[in-house]
Amino acid sequence: MDSSELILTEAVLPPSPLAKLEGVKGDGISEEKKEQIAKDFESVLLSRLLDEMKGAIGEWGFEKDGVSAQVEGMFWLYLASEVANNGGFGLWKDIYDFLTNVEQANITTSSLDKSL
Repeated sequence: MDSSELILTEAVLPPSPLAKLEGVKGDGISEEKKEQIAKDFESVLLSRLLDEMKGAIGEWGFEKDGVSAQVEGMFWLYLASEVANNGGFGLWKDIYDFLTNVEQANITTSSLDKSL
């Protein structure tokens, strides 16, 4: 791609504000789906944590070509997923509780916003 194609030639619209989330309810989501969402989030967090930790391990003596880097990345991704699905840090339980109590969380945030 030529760098001249990256130059803006038209006016850019200002960002539109996000809609208020006070009316959002989690009633349409099943309990199993909420639990899986919470575990998936913890899996992503663990994956990022393991990515940072593997820098402290050092070299394992394997070649560092493109294929081995992809396989190593998939290894860490699946390891994080398995750890999260088999208990993890327990953060998923807090996320699950938050998802099941969305109405209470919205009341709390609206009352805090009014007092500030």
